[in-house]
Amino acid sequence: MTAPSPTVIDPTALKEWLHDGSEIALLDVREYGEFGESHPFYAVSLPYSRLELDVRRLVPRSTSRVVLYDDGGESDVAVRAASRLGDLGYEALHILRGGLSAWRAAGLATFAGVNLPSKTFGELAELAYHTPHISARELADRVARGDNLVILDGRPPAEFAKMSIPGGICCPNGELALRAESLAPDPATTIVINCAGRTRSIIGAQTLINMGIANPVLALENGTQGWFLEGLALERGASRRYADALVTGDLPRQRANALGLARRYGATIIAREQLRGWLSEPSRTTFLCDVRTAEEFARGSLPGAQHAPGGQLVQATDQYVGVRRARIVVFDGEMVRAPVIASWLVQLGWDASVLDVDVETLQTQPASAHINATHSDDPVIASAELATALTSGARLVDIRPSSSYRKCHVQGALWSIRPRLRELRIEPGERVVLIADEAGLAMLAARELRSVAGPDLAVAVHLEGPAAWAEAGLPTLASADVPADSECIDYLFFVHDRHDGNRAAALQYLAWETDLVSQIDSRERNEFRLA
Repeated sequence: MTAPSPTVIDPTALKEWLHDGSEIALLDVREYGEFGESHPFYAVSLPYSRLELDVRRLVPRSTSRVVLYDDGGESDVAVRAASRLGDLGYEALHILRGGLSAWRAAGLATFAGVNLPSKTFGELAELAYHTPHISARELADRVARGDNLVILDGRPPAEFAKMSIPGGICCPNGELALRAESLAPDPATTIVINCAGRTRSIIGAQTLINMGIANPVLALENGTQGWFLEGLALERGASRRYADALVTGDLPRQRANALGLARRYGATIIAREQLRGWLSEPSRTTFLCDVRTAEEFARGSLPGAQHAPGGQLVQATDQYVGVRRARIVVFDGEMVRAPVIASWLVQLGWDASVLDVDVETLQTQPASAHINATHSDDPVIASAELATALTSGARLVDIRPSSSYRKCHVQGALWSIRPRLRELRIEPGERVVLIADEAGLAMLAARELRSVAGPDLAVAVHLEGPAAWAEAGLPTLASADVPADSECIDYLFFVHDRHDGNRAAALQYLAWETDLVSQIDSRERNEFRLA
């Protein structure tokens, strides 16, 4: 059966849809860098380069109301995306007439940055709760004096390893309610929570305060960026983290406090039977999120659950949930972490519930991976074969991130990305080798090339990187300015460069974060449910 054609919607009508109380997925199908420069408040980034890989996770129900947009003008990315989603069975597809340009022309606001609802919520939470904080300079002075304090970094281990406050301990926000007391067993010890900027510092500190922890708790103002801007040295490559073993004697009290917190803010506690009913509803979307650690998730979870570490689910909800006003059901196995996360999700404006399930049940179920809607029979070649292909005149197209290409690429390879592959003007008789760091992206790129050059285009895929190229003796290059900044549509400079010693980027990011509250309109602000 032929998929129905998408309808076209005007910007003013879309604005009303976003506040009409019904489910909606507003998907920005431009690339991540373009999205981060400017987009509507509730837009979710789903780059065309990854469309079929991520859409089932972000929009699991094919009957969901979906609105797609691109830049407008001569861009046809939204039209192409609608065609691909129609092929996957999505039935209620709409395209924003005139794209982002028309949205702006209608006088509607656009925002820079990513994870806007979560970031704005962090600033509103600080205002509502008067979350106590400490400046980087004051913290450095207290550390130098040898004060009784512990610094807990609320980010995941990979972010912590990039840069951290010297002496800090990695304890992601989702773990704080369960682990903080064992890291600061003396109630006189001051606990300082930090992240890279502001949101996770505020939410992490307020989590412990809301849980009623006895220790004094402070948020580090502006996180590692504030530390860096004070001229203080950051630590690189640290691996300190909380101990895996739990203080089991604390669990009953922690569980009671966490469940009380969830109920206080309106989160419900549900059983498996109710979850099954929700998941079978044809007209409502339910996201099932395992908020535990990656290691716990790998040991077993529930069918259909996605791994969404609790702190990240609050910090970047739109990376896990693409449908506004959908239900979110969270679970953990011990009923401490999930209730705390649900308390925040409700305040963020979500219909959030906690699933009553024990860890023994979880460990009998294999963790599930979302199924990518991709398939390809294209051969995968190693570095030695890549050298042969290069000398035989094959077209080498590198579709790795533009930042990776700049650092190192095979001499003779051109950088491109799925929405721009048509600009390469590949001829039907050519042989193309796609250099990628993810097989799914290569499959989608090959599909895109064949849509232009014909189904018989010869494509091979190469999934190795610089170490393998060096071993095979392949000539490589670094190119700091190729592709040009304007071509790096997958990279958001001011967000990433703040971690690389760029003071201007750090200042710009912090100014952006603190200014979000003043930019939203009354309807956007009223979607939050802070006390």
